[in-house]
Order: sequence, then structure tokens, then C-alpha cells
Amino acid sequence: MVNTEIPHTLSPSSFSGTPLLTINREATVDLDSTNSFEGPEKLLEVWFSASPQSLPQASAPGGLKTVPSEVWKDMLDLVNCKVMSIVESEDVDAYLLSESSMFVFPHKLILKTCGTTTLLSGLPKILEIAALEAKFPHVVADATQGQATAAAPYRVFYSRKNFLFPDRQRGPHRSWRNEVNSLDRLFVGGSAYMIGKMNGEHWYLYLTEPNTMLTPPATPDREQPIKVLELPESDLNAKRCSMDDEAQDETLELLMTDLEPENAKQFYLDHASAVAEGKYYQQAHNARMDAQEHLGSIHDLDEGGVHEPNQLSNGRKLCHDSFDIFSSTSNEDSLCASDDELPFPQELTTEGHALGTVVSEFSGLSAVYPSSRYPEARIDAYLFTPCGFSANGVIPSPVTGGSTHYFTVHVTPEPHCSYASFETNVPASQTGRETADVIQQVVGIFKPGRFSVTLFEAKDTADEEVGLAKKKGSKLEAIKGYRRVDRIVHDLEGYELVFKYYERYDWEGGAPRLGEVGF
Repeated sequence: MVNTEIPHTLSPSSFSGTPLLTINREATVDLDSTNSFEGPEKLLEVWFSASPQSLPQASAPGGLKTVPSEVWKDMLDLVNCKVMSIVESEDVDAYLLSESSMFVFPHKLILKTCGTTTLLSGLPKILEIAALEAKFPHVVADATQGQATAAAPYRVFYSRKNFLFPDRQRGPHRSWRNEVNSLDRLFVGGSAYMIGKMNGEHWYLYLTEPNTMLTPPATPDREQPIKVLELPESDLNAKRCSMDDEAQDETLELLMTDLEPENAKQFYLDHASAVAEGKYYQQAHNARMDAQEHLGSIHDLDEGGVHEPNQLSNGRKLCHDSFDIFSSTSNEDSLCASDDELPFPQELTTEGHALGTVVSEFSGLSAVYPSSRYPEARIDAYLFTPCGFSANGVIPSPVTGGSTHYFTVHVTPEPHCSYASFETNVPASQTGRETADVIQQVVGIFKPGRFSVTLFEAKDTADEEVGLAKKKGSKLEAIKGYRRVDRIVHDLEGYELVFKYYERYDWEGGAPRLGEVGF
């Protein structure tokens, strides 16, 4: 399926595979990241059922994936960000945004935004869209939120790292207390946590229990009494018996600050352009050498002497004894060309998506989930001007019938506010590697002075006995080149959470730049 409102492109900004890429060129015009930027993202997950197989009976067959992209764009206007491109697949649609990412599954939505975006301002609209477009069971909404109806979610998760520039935030995001109040106005029984040191690096989390109840309107319409959502027994059984997605839910997030300055230069436009140019010329040079090796030299074209050596039938001279089939240029008067005169693809110098691909390959990000193991994978990347980088990866399971997962990366490389994040829900069991190995590979790409890890993983009855988080957390201890400063394990409703904070052994940058302290 291709969005007809956004021109389809065969941009080199993605790998070959079944997911389709569309690019919104209007949204990518004049994107500039010159000023100081708040890298740490706000992360929202809204689930409307436990899995795609357990959608409520009355809902649209495709759930949230039936919602047109134009409808999502209206919601994102409230958040203050734009859609740059979309990778559409059977299981998930990945939206690359001007400020981070959004992933739409049939049963849940993941929205991650950075900078001064007002993410929670879009939450009431998300609930309304789920009710009106996806046809999820809904109730009368609080009119003060600006929506007439709202779908009752299955679960809600909201989290973020402490901000570097909290005074620049807008709307409900000026403090964690304000964010919690905004969420409590929508949901009954939510729980808020601050994980980590109050006067050090920390992470905030808000979550609701399964089968979340919406907060009743303060002044209900007497002619339309408040309805309490009661799912039919068949739907409840479906939730109990079809927990595949939630039972396997595993989210790893790395939040990295104080990136090594020289290494961070790979996320600048100038550096990426030079890499792209050098790579293109090297490919052309290698092709030329290969052709000469296999075709040899062309000398006398006619043994009878009709043509002189090094002369073509049109009378033009060759510049060397061998004829180079790759030396053609736009100059019709010459068949001689140096590497400096080779035509350079325009899209490699003008399109942020194309240069984003160069960065993802050169930096090693494309090798985290390599195409050799995930042949259907697709990466959509973008490089901002003059610096900054974002990428979404859609990772279909290599096993037939398996689920499609994602990863997302966002980088702010400027030294005074450097930050990078990596998030994925690709299960460790699918990669064939330990979670610590993935962390080590990602940390090696960015070389942060410090970083936090959150591993959020669903648990089952067996996990209750052995302590899944403690077992997994012990495998995250040894990250080469770093010492662990903090380790916290939380046992939450249906999940276990491991939070860890590391600093590089040779780090000399002083105390963390907290920005935001405490509650």
C-alpha cells in the first residue's frame, strides 16, 4: 500500500524488502538543527489490546493500521512535529518524524518525540482516533480535553529520561509532576515512578494496569450518562488466551550522553557528504579496474590499418592505450575523464534520506540487525542540517509467521548537548545474541561518556519464580570500557524492569549535566 498523498520514491535510503517507503518531501525542506537541542525523548505506548489477535470484536479488522496517515498527521500537529517518511509493512507502519518516530501496530501505538514537542497534548486525540477510526470500544470523553469520545486503552506506558533543558519545555512537559497530573486526568489508577538517583541520572515512568479505566468526565452530559466499559466474556477470554504479543514484549532502550566528539562528527552533514562522495568514487574506480581486468585493452581496431591505434571510427582519440568504458561524462567532446569529473548522483548531495543511509551504513547501525539474518528488513534514515540523525528500522522475523519488530535511533551530536538513543523490541531470543552483546555493539558506535539502560520485559508465572529481571540484569553487568554506577530492579504489574547507569572508565567530564533534578 502506498500513500498517494506522499510521493513514492525508490530512494536509496532503505534496504530492499517487502516494506514500502514513502517520503514527504515537503516536510523535509529547511529542516535545521543548528540550535541547542533537547535530545532526551518522551516515549508513549498506548495498547488497545494485548495482541493483534485479540482486538475487540467490534473493532476494524486492521485496528489502528486502518487509520489513514492524514488522520495521524492531524494528531501530530498537536504534538508539534511532522511526518518525513513512512515505511509500511503488513504488521507495523513506521513513521519517521521531524522530531523522532511513531510506530503503528494493529493493537498499539508507540510515539517517541524529542525537543520541545508536546507529546501528551496529542494523547486525547489518539484515544479519539482509536474510537472513531479504529472502532475500538469507547466511552464519553471529558469535554475539557477537547474530544467528545475516547477509546478505553488496554494499557498505557509513558517514560522519559531527565531533561537537559527543562526550562524550555512547553505545555504539560514543564515538570514530571505536571505530566503525571495530565495522565491522571485521563486514566484511573495509574502509577508514577522516578527510577535512579534524584541528584543523578534518572528515568521517569508512568504506567496503568491491564484493562485501563478512563477517568470519568468532571461534568457529564445528563442526556448521555457515563458508560463503564464492560468487555464481553468472549473478549476477556481472548485477552487471557491470546497474550502472545504482551507475553513476548521486550523493550531495550539505551540513553547515551556526552558522545565522544571526534566520533560524533559522523553525524554531521559535511562528514556524511564527504563519505558519500568518497564511497561513490571508490565504487566507480573499482568498477573501472574490474572492467579493465576482464575486458583488457583495445588497441588496433582493424588489423588492416583502417583506424590508427587509440583512434575510434568517429576520429576521436583515446587518452590512453586502453579504452575505459566508464570514462563517459556529460562532456560530449571528450572520452577522457578523471575521478574528479565523474558525475555525482544529485540525490546523494541534496536528500537527507540518502545521506542518512550513508550514515547508517558507515557508522555500523545497519549491522546491528544485518540483512544477512533479516533479509526483509528495511531502514529509513535521515540526516539533518547541519547535523543530527534519525532512523527507523522495520525488522520482520526471519522465521515464517513470526512478528515484525522495530528499532529506532536518534542522535544529537553537538558537544554541548550531545545525546543518542537506541530503542528496540527485537527479542534477544530472535537475534541469537545476549542483550549485553547488542548493548556493547551500540555503545561502540556512539562511544558515550555515560549511558543508561532500561530493559522492560513481560513476565509469566515461571518468571515469577526465578526472577526474570534479576536473571537478565546479571548479564548486563559487563560492558567493556564502562563501569556500572547504578542498578535498580523493579517488579511491576506484568513486567519486570532493569535500570542501569554506566560511565566510561576514562571519562573526565565531571558530574552529569542533570538539567532536571528530582520530582
